[in-house]
Amino acid sequence: MRIAKLLPDESERLAALDEYGVEEGEVDSGLDDVTDLAARLFGVTTALVTLVGDTRQLFAGRTGTQLCGTDRNVSFCSHALDGDDLLVVPDARLDPRFFDNPLVSGEPGIRFYAGVPLRNHAGHVLGTLCLIDPQPRAGLPARDRKALRELAALALNKLEQRRLETARRAGQRRFHNIAATSPDAIVCADDQGRITFWNATAEKLFGFTRAEAIGNGLDLIVPHHMRGGHGNGLHRVAGGGAPRLVGKTIELNAMHRDGHEFPIELSLSMWREDGHASFGAIMRDISERRRNEDKLFHLAHHDPLTGLPNRNVLFDRIAERIDQHCPAHLLFVDMDGFKPVNDTAGHGVGDAVLKQVGDRLVECVGAVDTVARIGGDEFAVLIVPSEGHGAPTDDPDHAADCIIASLGKPYAVEGQAVHLGASVGIASFPAHAHSAEELISGADLAMYQAKREGRRCRRTFNVALREQALARREREEELRRAIDGDEFELFYQPQVDLADGRLIGAEALLRWNHPERGLVGPGDFLPAIEQGLLATEIGTWILEVACSQAVAWRRILPGFRMGVNLFSAQFGTGTLAALVAAVLDRCGLDAAGLELEVTENIILRHDATMLDALRTLHDSGVGIALDDFGTGYASLSVLKTYPLTRLKIDRSFVRDMRTDHTDALIVSTIAALGNGLGLDVIAEGIEEEGQRALLQVSGCRSGQGYLFGHPMPAKDFERLIARPADDAGAEGLRA
Repeated sequence: MRIAKLLPDESERLAALDEYGVEEGEVDSGLDDVTDLAARLFGVTTALVTLVGDTRQLFAGRTGTQLCGTDRNVSFCSHALDGDDLLVVPDARLDPRFFDNPLVSGEPGIRFYAGVPLRNHAGHVLGTLCLIDPQPRAGLPARDRKALRELAALALNKLEQRRLETARRAGQRRFHNIAATSPDAIVCADDQGRITFWNATAEKLFGFTRAEAIGNGLDLIVPHHMRGGHGNGLHRVAGGGAPRLVGKTIELNAMHRDGHEFPIELSLSMWREDGHASFGAIMRDISERRRNEDKLFHLAHHDPLTGLPNRNVLFDRIAERIDQHCPAHLLFVDMDGFKPVNDTAGHGVGDAVLKQVGDRLVECVGAVDTVARIGGDEFAVLIVPSEGHGAPTDDPDHAADCIIASLGKPYAVEGQAVHLGASVGIASFPAHAHSAEELISGADLAMYQAKREGRRCRRTFNVALREQALARREREEELRRAIDGDEFELFYQPQVDLADGRLIGAEALLRWNHPERGLVGPGDFLPAIEQGLLATEIGTWILEVACSQAVAWRRILPGFRMGVNLFSAQFGTGTLAALVAAVLDRCGLDAAGLELEVTENIILRHDATMLDALRTLHDSGVGIALDDFGTGYASLSVLKTYPLTRLKIDRSFVRDMRTDHTDALIVSTIAALGNGLGLDVIAEGIEEEGQRALLQVSGCRSGQGYLFGHPMPAKDFERLIARPADDAGAEGLRA
C-alpha cells in the first residue's frame, strides 16, 4: 500500500482546516444533504465530505456509513489532495496504490472511488467530496465529472458557513479578522437594525461601499415589499422575543444598489453585548448555485440523452399509484435490431434514433402518462387510466399496438433510413402485482416473452412467466454451485478417418456429475446455460480443459485435433479471438490442434459481430467447423462469407440415409459441396457399418458416432489412444 505524501503547504493547510471546528463524530446536516444527493445521482453506496487532518480523515458529511473517519494512511482521499482535478480509481484491486489497502481487502471492500478536492478561498485543500462503491466501474464520464465538481462547490459553500460560525463563537475579534477576508458577504447590525460591520465581499455583492453602509439600516438591502416584516422581526427579538431565524440557513431575495433583486442564502446569528442584542449575517449570491441545483436535480431525475424521466422517477410514480390504490398499466418497450445500428452506423446515429423513439412514445400516450428511459434501448410507459374510463390510451393493448406501429416506421438520421421494431411487455396493477417491484418485474418478463416469441409484438404478464423466471433463477443458482463444486466434466467422442478407421480427433462434450441425480446429459442443462448468465464462464472452462487435454494426446497422435462447441454468448463479449489465443498460449497447444464448432443459428444471431473473430481465429490456424449443417436457416452464402474449414453433416440426415433417398441425396450433395469448396466434411451419428460405407462412397472423409465410440471420460479415451496400431480400425474404436 502506497501512503500519500504530505503537501508542501501542509502546516498552513492544517491551520486553515482548524478554522472549521469539526470534531470526531460530528457531522453537518447541510453536508449530509450534499452527500445524499451525490449518492443518488451517481448510484453509489457511499458518498462523503472528508476533512483530512494530520493523522485522521474526518467525515463532516456522510451517506452510506456510520463511521466517523479513518486513519489518514489508509485514506483514498489523502491521495486526491495534491491534484487539481478528480482522482478516479476504476478498480482499487487493480491499482498498485490501493490493492493491498485494508479498506479494499477487508470491509467495506472498496472497488470504485472518485474524489474531487475541496479547496478553500485561500487555495488550501481541506479534504474531498468523494464517491465510493463496492463494484468496479469503467471510469467516470466527463458529464459526471462536471456534476461532481458542481456538488463539490455546494459542499464548500456549506463549509464556509461553518467556518464563520466557528469564528463567531470564538469571539468578535477573531470573527472580524476572518470575516474581512471571507468570500462571503458578512454584515453585522445592532438591535435597532443599524449596520455595524460590512466586509469587502458585501461591497461587491450589494454595490454599497463600507462608508455608505455603516450606520444605515438593513432595509438598505431588503426589497421594498419585504421591509415591514423584516423590521418588525428585528424589533421583536431586540425586545426579548424568541428569534425565529437565528441558527438557521434560509434563502430569500435581496436588493442591489441598482434596484435589481437576486436570491441569497443567509445564515443569521445573534449575541448580546452589554445587554443589547447584536446580529450577524453570512450571505452569498446563490443565483449560480440555483442554476446548478436545478441542473443537478434534472440530472438526478431525467435521462440526459432523451430528457425523459429516468428509472427512479418511474419507480416513484408507480409506487405513488399503488400506495393510493389507483389502477395503472406499465408497458416495457425494448427496441428490436438496435444493437447493429450502433455497431455499424455508430453511436451518434444510435443516439439520434433513441431521441426519436422517446418523441414517438410521448405521442402514443396521454398527457398524464409517464414515458421513461430505463437504459440502453429500453423504455417504459406508465399509463394512468382516466376518471371516466374509455379513452383509447386507457387500454394498454391499444397503447402497445400504437407503440409497435409508431416505432416500426423508418427513422431518418443523417440522410439515411434506419429500420427498427419494438417488443412490448404489459403488466397491470392490481391485476398482476401488489408492489412497484412486482409491476416492473412483470412488465419486464412479459417484454422478454414478446422477444422470444418473434419480436415486434406485445405480450401481457401471466403467473406462468414468473414461475418460469423463478425456475430459471433456481437452475442458474444450481449451475453456479456446479461450477464452484467442480461438478462439470468433459467427455470425448472419437472422430475417425472413414477410409481406414484411424483416430484423428475428438469432440469435447460437457457432462454434469450431479450430486443427487448422477450423470446428467446435455439436453437437461445446456439450454439453461445458453440462455443464462454463465455461458461465457463455462465456455472458457471447457476451452481450457479441452486444450490442455489435447496437448497430452497430441504427444501420442501428432495430428490429433480437438473439437470444442461454442456458446452464442461467447461471441457477444467481443473478445473471443483474444481469449482463444491466450488459452492456446497458456496450454502450449498449436492452433492446428483446435477446431471450434459453431451452428447456423449462432451465425444468424450474431452475423457481422462474429465474422471478424472467426477470421482472426482462422488466420491463426484454428479450425472452424459449421455444426448441424443443413438444419438451420442460414443461406449458402454463409459458406462463401465465413472462414470455414469443415462442414458437419447432422445426424438427422445420416440416420435414415440407407432407406430414405432424400436423406442420401442431401448427404451426397453436402459432401460434394464441401469438397468443391475445399472443406473437410464429417458426418455425425454413424451407428452402422452400412452408414459408414455409404458415407465414404458419397465423398464424406471423416465421421463420428456410436460405431466408433460413445462419448467417454478422459481416462477411457486415453486407453483408446493407447491401443496398438493394428487395432486402429473401426472395430477397435468401438466403445
